[in-house]
Amino acid sequence: MRALALAAALAFTAAAQAQDPGVRGTRPGWPEPVSDSERFGFLLVDNLEWRGGDGPNGLAWDVQGWYGGDRSRIWLRSEGQRNERLRSGSEAEAELLYGRLVSPFFDLVGGIRYERKWERDASPDRTSLAIGVLGLAPYRFEVAPTLYLSQDGDASAKFSGSTDLLLTQRLILQPRLDANAAFSEVERSGFRVAKGLNDAELGVRLRYEIRRELAPYVGVSWKRSYGDTADLLRRAGEDTRETRVFLGMRIWF
Repeated sequence: MRALALAAALAFTAAAQAQDPGVRGTRPGWPEPVSDSERFGFLLVDNLEWRGGDGPNGLAWDVQGWYGGDRSRIWLRSEGQRNERLRSGSEAEAELLYGRLVSPFFDLVGGIRYERKWERDASPDRTSLAIGVLGLAPYRFEVAPTLYLSQDGDASAKFSGSTDLLLTQRLILQPRLDANAAFSEVERSGFRVAKGLNDAELGVRLRYEIRRELAPYVGVSWKRSYGDTADLLRRAGEDTRETRVFLGMRIWF
């Protein structure tokens, strides 16, 4: 008897679904039960700052943004500095990357980078292929190691990492480390570096969030060049150590 009752119940359910497509979630005009294909955009002006201290004063920026879904995104990154009075020493770079989620906290990215530097009598530029990862490491460190291969076959690497330390709900301290390395010596004008670790910069910024999207900050950084790259700078009459102070704004949309 129980078997007959179960069979009758199953038959009744199947008949109801056949008569009412809404039971199956396919009624015209109804949304899918789960929709995860939305597209969003995000733009973060992480650093927009005036820099003073060793070397020429000027404006510097670090911007990144993306558009896409949860698994695939198009990334745009740009950073550089513009000297206040002298054109020489200004530089800028921009990257256009495609990113694919490879773990809950990391995206694998690949694309191109364009760089340009301004000197007294020239404005050399360089284009490179880029591949790297973006994500959140343990202890909430945001990291972005990237490898580059230039149009001349020169390979290099860049690492950026930072974390936010909440002193209060609005006052936040952000330590940040940036480092550059080269796998071969480059003698091209504007991009002269030696093989190995080229330089590293450690900075600290203290910001106050008026709103989450708007936060003025102050900061300081220490930069040092290493090895044969430092020797190249000395021969060119440039400093191998720099201390800079910042006054800037962090904005996101």
